Amino acid sequence: MINITCANKLLDALIKTVDAPKPVKTDELYCGLDLGTAFIVLTVINGNGDPVACAYQFANVVRDGLVVDYVGACDIAATLKKNLEKVLGTELIHCAVAIPPGTEQLDGGAVKNVAESTGMNVVAVFDEPTAANLVINTQDGAVVDIGGGTTGISIFEHGKLVECIDESTGGTHFSLVLAGAKNMSFNDAELYKRDAAHHAEVLPIVAPTVDKVSSIIRSACRNREVPEIILVGGTSELSGIEGHIEKTLNIPVHKPHHPMFVTPLGIALGCRLHMLEEANHA
Repeated sequence: MINITCANKLLDALIKTVDAPKPVKTDELYCGLDLGTAFIVLTVINGNGDPVACAYQFANVVRDGLVVDYVGACDIAATLKKNLEKVLGTELIHCAVAIPPGTEQLDGGAVKNVAESTGMNVVAVFDEPTAANLVINTQDGAVVDIGGGTTGISIFEHGKLVECIDESTGGTHFSLVLAGAKNMSFNDAELYKRDAAHHAEVLPIVAPTVDKVSSIIRSACRNREVPEIILVGGTSELSGIEGHIEKTLNIPVHKPHHPMFVTPLGIALGCRLHMLEEANHA
């Protein structure tokens, strides 16, 4: 059974840097840029893999895992980078990005181009749940990234990736159901859903959509022995979603602290690992 204590400590440290970035005296920094359906997140770690900065902004530039507003995405990414460079006192150069599993031919180039438009050098492109597992470090289990538009699942056996899929169900669908049930606009439903004070009310309303996510997970795991599931992604912030999925699937489900930031942090860790491997092979 996975012990997510280390992951939680790393995530707690990352969140502290949102309001208190750590000025650095080195250019050995590695970035992770995550273009999500609801938020764009830029994380920065140092040469030891410790978080030094994190910035994010609400965005409506991605739909169902695909970039639909390229200029808007570039503008937000550039602003996040500029703001972090100012507080860190150094230029951000090395970056990695991630995309939903199975979208390499559709959108991998667009996400990479957004990052490169800011002046950063993109060294690697990961799939989102696999990047998340660089934080979680499960050896045998399924990492489920429930984002705004899609649910991505990476299954690991003995530390090796054996299955990676993505389906079009996520937080956007939760918001649509909530908007209909409460007769409110989609944007109001988005804001209502994110407020933890409303989660006890929201979960029963969106339960059928949570069940759809559960069915996606069940289908991905049907030919595998999956001892546990780890939820990440912004939609996993919904309180109680882990218990609902666990009861439906009858498989232990874990959720780390700040699940929205697991994948962005994992992308930065992947950037560092990729560059270290490249250096060792040089």
